[in-house]
Formats: sequence, structure tokens, C-alpha cells
Amino acid sequence: MTDRSQDVSDTSELDDLARSGRSTVTSMKLAEIRRYPIKSLLGEQLATVEVDQRGLVGDRLWAVRDADGKLGSGKNTRRFRRMPGMFTLRGHSGDPVPVVELPDGRRFPADELAGHEAVSEVLARRVTIEREAKVMHHDEGPVSLISTAALRRLHDLLGEPIDPLRFRANLLVDVPGSDFPEDRWLGRTIRIGSDVVLRPRRRLTRCVMIDLAQEGAPEHGHLLRTVAEHHDLTFGVWATVERPGRIELHDVVELMPA
Repeated sequence: MTDRSQDVSDTSELDDLARSGRSTVTSMKLAEIRRYPIKSLLGEQLATVEVDQRGLVGDRLWAVRDADGKLGSGKNTRRFRRMPGMFTLRGHSGDPVPVVELPDGRRFPADELAGHEAVSEVLARRVTIEREAKVMHHDEGPVSLISTAALRRLHDLLGEPIDPLRFRANLLVDVPGSDFPEDRWLGRTIRIGSDVVLRPRRRLTRCVMIDLAQEGAPEHGHLLRTVAEHHDLTFGVWATVERPGRIELHDVVELMPA
């Protein structure tokens, strides 16, 4: 169980530091916000979003599920089943349920039987689209972050720009230079805008999905290998939410003192 009194103490301390002018170790800005209403499908770019303890509100809250209960993905694991064709589908936020868009442009509410049948046809297997139950759909943690500096480092290594959408991160942080600055965020706190405070916990392990063709980015034969050789198969970090609130594109991102 989370100790809320500790959360209040931690964030009050952050407020004190901010008022004293000692809070900003590195000033950065929020360059992109991405949400994936249906896990492993194409998602949406946002100008603003609410963040709660689970992460971006509505992010990966629904998922494609097969008859064995495995979640649709670009990889095979104990929880996931590789389903070619996932990246031809897109999830859109909706009220009360998200909407799935097919390659031919048709759209269905995620809980509609006709939509399940149409998605099953695209994926060539019987599937449903279901809301998260007891276990979170996230691969590793609530909020995923990558930086423009790390993308530049990959550019240096590969000799070509890498589209951030390949990593399906929630937040792209604009950071100067060419490096992997996220490594230095681990265990510290990051404030985004005036409300939200995140705590990066661990580097994100990558899989074959970053090499797959998606949303205008062609198949890539060397990205995963490069990440493995130069950064231990990791890229970006995942974070827990210390304080919820609203974030907006171009918000200042502050790395707080250790």
C-alpha cells in the first residue's frame, strides 16, 4: 500500500525547493505527448492530458486479447502473443470507450461485437478487445519517457534520424546534446509543468517492435541490434507518478536535485 503521507511530504519538499529557486538542475521541455488507447495499436498525439497514478489517463487501458487470454503484441512472451497486422490498426480516445480504426477507415467502439469481428479478420485470428482488469496492460510501468538527446545518439550511431514513434513512449523530452540522459534520471524526481511529478524507476528493455514498420516509418533492420550493442538493449525509462495533474506540450521539465 502506498504511504500517502510520504507522498505529501515528498511533493511539499519539491514545492519548497521550487520556491527557493534551487529546484532546476537541468531545464528541458516536453516535445511530444503520445497515448495508446488500445495497447499495441497505433495511437494519438496530444496537446494536453491528465496524468493519474496509473499513468496518462486512458493509456493502454484496453487491449486486443485472443482465445487463450494473451494480449496482442509484436512479440511473444508469457503475457503477449505476436499478432502481425496490429500496426495497421489505430486506437482513438472515446467516451465511454475508445474507438478502433481499421485500415479501410471503418471505425467501431472497442466494446462492439462487429468491431471485434472486423479486427479478427484483419489479424486472421479470433480476438476481442477488452478493458484492463486486475493486471495493468503496461509492459513495465505507468509512464514511459525518451529524450531527443538519446535519439540524436542513435542518429550518430546509425547515420540516419530515428523517428521517436518507433519507441511508443508516452513522453518525448527535449534535451540538448547527444547522449542517454535518461540514465541519470533514475531514482530522482522530474516535475513537468506546475503539477505533475514523476519518479523514473528503471530503463526500458526493447524488443523487435522498434524494428517493425509502423505509421509511415519503414521496417528497420538494425535499430534493435544497435540499441543492444550500445545501450544494453534499453532505451528510455519508465516512471511512477508521485503527484498527478495535467501536462501540456512545451511544459518545462525539471530534474530535481538528488
